[in-house]
Amino acid sequence: MNKIIACIDGSVVTSAICEAAAWSAKRLNKSILFLHTIERPQQHGADDLSGAIGLGARSNLLKEMAQLDEQRSKLALSHGKEMLAAAIERATSLGVSQIEQKQRHGDVIDAISELEDQARLLIVGRSGEGHEADGHKTKFKVVGSHIESLIRTVHTPVVIVPSTFKQPQNFMLAYDGRATADKAIDKIISGGLLKGLKCHLVMVKNHETAQAEKLAKAETRLKEQGFEVEASFLSGNIFDSLLSYQQQNNIDLLVMGAFAHSKIRQLFLGSNTIGMIERSISPLIVLR
Repeated sequence: MNKIIACIDGSVVTSAICEAAAWSAKRLNKSILFLHTIERPQQHGADDLSGAIGLGARSNLLKEMAQLDEQRSKLALSHGKEMLAAAIERATSLGVSQIEQKQRHGDVIDAISELEDQARLLIVGRSGEGHEADGHKTKFKVVGSHIESLIRTVHTPVVIVPSTFKQPQNFMLAYDGRATADKAIDKIISGGLLKGLKCHLVMVKNHETAQAEKLAKAETRLKEQGFEVEASFLSGNIFDSLLSYQQQNNIDLLVMGAFAHSKIRQLFLGSNTIGMIERSISPLIVLR
């Protein structure tokens, strides 16, 4: 658990990912591993047409397709190397000296899973290449590459970065009084990444019992560990309440728990997490 693994793909978010990785590496005194995965694009059309043309033409077509695939692979490798070199240059300019790089073919989730035992933190962009977000109207399926699968698969904290990043001065923890939220507080206290930043501890009224007492207890825990805490109890729609609070208080970073183990709890907690990923304009840390 010694590396900040930052996934880059050449999208508009890449610069922000580099900046977030550099900030995290310096805060945690860890090295950066920039990861670029070359995923095989889906093929359309040629295979369907091959049965409708003559044998000789089909053989020539398949040969040309193989040559094109080889050219694409070489270009993708070359482009990836340039991208990784630029990321390393950017991180170095931001004061990070220990930097590694990896380029792999295949599925990005598989690549991350194979490296997760080395990871202290994962950093990904909210908008992947070819999936630039179209404001809040964009559906989750096209907000970033594989984010939902990633946060369901890994156990390492994930930082999801929008198109810009600035060094946070504060963070907001969306607290709901449940066990997963208390575990998030444990990780915030022990992790070190957020130490010294002002904490906005926010609870939106729900059906949990003794909410005020749970919020007060969480506030006390954080204060005892040296955090400056401002606790707030909100009411209304969870997304509107949290986003309104974020905007009114100039929140730099959001922190949320991910998915519970129960299928029923997973439905509700998962949808809240995804909703905030979709709609937040700030970086968001998802804790498992």
